[in-house]
Amino acid sequence: MCGRFSLTATPEDVRALFAYIDLPNFPPRYNIAPTQPIATVRREHGERHFALVRWGLVPSWVKDPASFSLLINARAETAAEKPSFRAAMRHHRCLIPASGFYEWRRTPDGKQPYWISPADGGLMAFAGLWETWSDPDGGDLDTGAVLTTPANRTIGRIHHRMPAILMPEAFDDWLDTGNVMARDAKKMLGPAPEDYLTAVPVSARVNKVSNDDPDLQSEVEPEEPATQSTRSEKPKRAAATSKPGDGQMDLF
Repeated sequence: MCGRFSLTATPEDVRALFAYIDLPNFPPRYNIAPTQPIATVRREHGERHFALVRWGLVPSWVKDPASFSLLINARAETAAEKPSFRAAMRHHRCLIPASGFYEWRRTPDGKQPYWISPADGGLMAFAGLWETWSDPDGGDLDTGAVLTTPANRTIGRIHHRMPAILMPEAFDDWLDTGNVMARDAKKMLGPAPEDYLTAVPVSARVNKVSNDDPDLQSEVEPEEPATQSTRSEKPKRAAATSKPGDGQMDLF
């Protein structure tokens, strides 16, 4: 899954890779969380455009977003068939620029966060979906979700799923919803090559959304497992849940 990620590259570097015609200016973000704005790139009228959307997709047919599950992720294997994502897979595919993402590995003493990023230090593109929800008063809300796939062997040591990452040569086909059908777009989604990403343990400070600074990505020594008596004193936190198959909400 993907529950936190980062975009710290300059606007110029992001535009150079994704080749959109807009000239947005945005600050570095080290701890992007669900419900916050995320950058997306979509194709409109034959050109790529930059757009901010709220992270947490709301299908256009939803009557009340406040009572609808927060869909931050969509499974690549089933998105083309699921009612929540089917229309977006056909008509509203996008790219989500990222410098890296965070994932949590279960340990005997809790969950250890990891910072996962391209081995070459560059940018990457998550495969994403977006939708516009219109309220009865005429206001529009653009929202989005990150597509995920089964993890490759490298990331599988930490978590069983990972974002679907697209290489630059696949950008045009993924965004071309007019000519590339959903079933063909689905074939483009799979685990990243084994040597594409690196993962380092980082501080649990990333668990707190208000922490948003470069130190979140500094490598730390993984915490030593606690003794059995210490572990037994800690209450278990309940994992957030969502509708089966629609999203993945277990953040940490």
